[in-house]
Amino acid sequence: MTVSVAWKIANLERETADGYVFTAHYTIDAVSEDQVYRAGAYGSIGFERPETLIPFADLTEEQVIGWVKEALGSDKVLEIGQALLAQLDEQRAPSKASGLPWAS
Repeated sequence: MTVSVAWKIANLERETADGYVFTAHYTIDAVSEDQVYRAGAYGSIGFERPETLIPFADLTEEQVIGWVKEALGSDKVLEIGQALLAQLDEQRAPSKASGLPWAS
């Protein structure tokens, strides 16, 4: 199954005095190629104050996603991706079901 995965920044928390972003809230959406199956994740991560601040107005979503992935670490990013794929696989071929055999 081919899957597209999209990282998005849902919100940023910052110091109003200097624009220092101390927390990012992010979402990750995985969608099957046929767009029948979907899975998602949400998280938040804090950042250490850097030596040099980028002005808040100059930040891009791609840049902050890079910070999030770096802060999470490659192992955690991979783990999140594998968990989303497992959710899609479970939707496609459920391993559990409920119901009554006589109520059809």
